[in-house]
Amino acid sequence: MTSPSRPLVKEAPTPEAPAPVPPGGGRAAPTGRRGPRALLSSLGLNLVALAVGLGVWALLNPLGYDVLPGPGEVLSRAGEMIADGTLADDALASVRRVLTGFALGTLAAVPVGFLMGWYPVARGLLEPYVQFFRTVPPLALIPLTIVLMGIGETPKIFVIFLAAFLSSVLAAFQGVVGVDRTLIDAARVLGAKDGTIFLKVVVPASAPFILVGMRIGLGSAWGTLVAAELIAAPEGLGFRMQQAQLYYDLPTIFVGLISIGVLGLLMDRLLLVAERRLTHWQETR
Repeated sequence: MTSPSRPLVKEAPTPEAPAPVPPGGGRAAPTGRRGPRALLSSLGLNLVALAVGLGVWALLNPLGYDVLPGPGEVLSRAGEMIADGTLADDALASVRRVLTGFALGTLAAVPVGFLMGWYPVARGLLEPYVQFFRTVPPLALIPLTIVLMGIGETPKIFVIFLAAFLSSVLAAFQGVVGVDRTLIDAARVLGAKDGTIFLKVVVPASAPFILVGMRIGLGSAWGTLVAAELIAAPEGLGFRMQQAQLYYDLPTIFVGLISIGVLGLLMDRLLLVAERRLTHWQETR
């Protein structure tokens, strides 16, 4: 009686046909992944650019552009606003409005974009409205929002929500329609249902588009903030800049501009880190 045969050992794939590696399954870094040296080099270039910008700004006054405040004057004004708590209160109020509007806009944009990309009927019903409101600047809706929603926090957040929504919904839509049909057909051949295909294939493949749309939506939210705080805001960076305009207080305006830029940059960097972590399986160049 012969002994049962041992299981066959799968042959290693040849170099011409490497074994596919599932997203995030391999240890090797994707092509084009920046190493520590490249990151340090990029950071060094950023610091050089910052130093050059500050140097040019500091030279404007001696060259005759004395209308603009210098870095020292703006820094002194920022110190005063930090000491009396004005800058912290304004920054917190603005960040709260931006985060609320941005979060609501993104939460609404992702399912709407998925529906438009996955179901042709939904695309036909929703796309005209999305395209219509994309041609209408959110700032143009401020008078209407004041009439319909009053002058509280709701109209401010709604204007920011609309700006973030319109920037993110098309990215989610494009992410769905841009999924490789080969992946979907392969999943169907393996017996996957529509729900499984959507969750296991479409959503991961759309993630890079969604995250890029979120970064664009975040920029739109910050870009709409100052106008949104025109609606009878008691505090906020945009409100403080508008008040400073009445008294020709340029240092305060510069403090507000720099604060908005720094906060927006920090939030964008956080989204960029999330994008790299969630799409680390994607090959980059």
